[in-house]
Amino acid sequence: MINKIVQSMADLMSGIKDGSVVLLGGFGSVGQPNALIDGLIEQGAKDLVVAANNAGAGHVGLARLMELNRVRKIICSFPRSSDPVVFETLYRAGKIELEIVPQGTLAERMRAAGAGVPAFFTATGVGTKMAVGKEHREIGGRTYILEEWLKGDVGLVEAWEADRWGNLTFKQSGRNFNPLCAMASELSLVQAQHIRELGEIDPDHVVTPGIFVDRVLHVPYGDPSGF
Repeated sequence: MINKIVQSMADLMSGIKDGSVVLLGGFGSVGQPNALIDGLIEQGAKDLVVAANNAGAGHVGLARLMELNRVRKIICSFPRSSDPVVFETLYRAGKIELEIVPQGTLAERMRAAGAGVPAFFTATGVGTKMAVGKEHREIGGRTYILEEWLKGDVGLVEAWEADRWGNLTFKQSGRNFNPLCAMASELSLVQAQHIRELGEIDPDHVVTPGIFVDRVLHVPYGDPSGF
């Protein structure tokens, strides 16, 4: 019987290795799996490469993970936020690498990985520093650059609801990078606000099929720790 629901954060985070590439869902603080970031901090993996929409804010979540010197490199579209003090401090001290990727390109690199497409051409970045060292090709009279897929060893995902097969739905703006992170990762870990019985989720409402999900933990918002 397929049952991807686990009972503890320790079970969810089991097996994450040092040096992993971690794809992090969320758009700023919206839809970000903060309980899973706290679980990753507790789990102890270090030397991580994290791909996310932004580089965190304040001293919580992703910013806290970086503050603990657990992140070697951040891949993101918006390294600065309303309070980017942790990232900026580390970057200026040469303690963290940064790869800036346009948001649409970042999303497509993840989507391509989930679809098994190793690379694609895009006009975004042509003529800028982002194009330096990348293959250029003229197609239909326009110049494009080659971008490679972005695969994750681990994907951290926040979902609105899930069933024991791992089928997921997302609420409103929570459906941002989360489905892409699930698709593009070898190990997809999910915190879900609600757990449904099989058949309770309308198949037409399933955004991420369970085939892309490995483990699910029930994390109601009233208990943000997830424990």
